[in-house]
Amino acid sequence: MLFGAAGLRTHIWNNNLRSLILLAGFPVLLIMIGFAITLVWMGVSGDGFDTAKGDVTAAALDGAVQLLPRIMLVSLIVAAVWFTIAWFFHQSMIDASTGARAVRREEEKQLYNLLENLCVSRGMTMPRLAIIETDAMNAYASGIREDQYTVTVTRGLMNRLDRDELEAVLAHELSHIRHADVRMMVIAIIFVGIISFAAEITFRGLLRGGVRGGRRGGGVLILAAFAMIALAYLLAILIRFSLSRRREYMADAGAVELTKNPDAMISALQKISGQAEIEKAPSEVRELFIENPKAGFMGVFATHPPIQKRIDMLVEHAGGKRPHPSVPQR
Repeated sequence: MLFGAAGLRTHIWNNNLRSLILLAGFPVLLIMIGFAITLVWMGVSGDGFDTAKGDVTAAALDGAVQLLPRIMLVSLIVAAVWFTIAWFFHQSMIDASTGARAVRREEEKQLYNLLENLCVSRGMTMPRLAIIETDAMNAYASGIREDQYTVTVTRGLMNRLDRDELEAVLAHELSHIRHADVRMMVIAIIFVGIISFAAEITFRGLLRGGVRGGRRGGGVLILAAFAMIALAYLLAILIRFSLSRRREYMADAGAVELTKNPDAMISALQKISGQAEIEKAPSEVRELFIENPKAGFMGVFATHPPIQKRIDMLVEHAGGKRPHPSVPQR
């Protein structure tokens, strides 16, 4: 197997630690953006300027620093409110962004039974089951706590995978839940998304009114605000891409542990390769998928390891059979 009990416990502990770091880092980034907005206000309004010279003075920066406690308080309130909203409604937001709909046992009996049997085999609570009506082949797990966990698959995946392959995919998604990957990824999506949104809105405000409206010398403060917002945005992006791609290898191995069938996982990955694109899905949500074909510039910002490497790992460490060379690989 790709991991032992100790390795899995360490992986879960690391994921929980990353989740806590994300929770702690979110208000910090909001404070940075709030401070930047204050600097813009100083630059545009002229508060703290030497009226005779019209230049930025130390008083302007001092004024922004004096407002820092208020900025911190507002940022913490915003973080708390946003997290409360996300805690209760994140699944609805994710479903709306992908077009997923919940299904019951009587609607998709085979799919439901496969997932239920896997859950029973590990004493897991049955997650909610959802389907995206698209020919693309993909799947993902989502949720923050046990009563919210959801496994979502596409219609294309259901139509083109056989029973064993579909079971392997469901086991892969359940492994993300077991490993605490889902909680970590959803928190990252929620927080990084709002940071990116706040930064973008602030940038637009600067471009539309701030730069044109500032008094002579206010441009220094506005440029400083630009730099802080850019830094917050960059840190938010780095948080997204710092989440280890190892989670996919671990979930593949977890699927083998659940199904005892590495060949089914290999075959499923082969079929999914090159067929996973869901155009309407936001980039943040794509990171939850079993396969995200969007690799960014030269693969540097890829959120998933290449499928061929995942297959190689299953062959080398999980006892799977290497795919026949006649089968196209991507």
